[in-house]
Amino acid sequence: MSNAIEFASFDLKKGTSVPDFLLASDKMNSGFLSMQKGYISRKLLVDGERWADLVVWETIEDARNAAKIFGENDVDREYIAFIENVDFHDFSIEKNY
Repeated sequence: MSNAIEFASFDLKKGTSVPDFLLASDKMNSGFLSMQKGYISRKLLVDGERWADLVVWETIEDARNAAKIFGENDVDREYIAFIENVDFHDFSIEKNY
């Protein structure tokens, strides 16, 4: 089975301290995401005001299973408190070049 990409774009809430957000992002990555079955890697992206998480998983099922329990612990909730206007998609990788 091919790898999967989880892509979530979002805005930071007005008044958010970027250094505080980045710290929360680090905590969420090490305290939850990187410990999930099938996790391969994550990139945090920014383009002006719009941010995105790009997470690579072994399978689409691994991505969806992690999404089901995301937000159930303090590090996830701290990260979520910084973001709004989330647009979320899972993709199966059809072909690598």
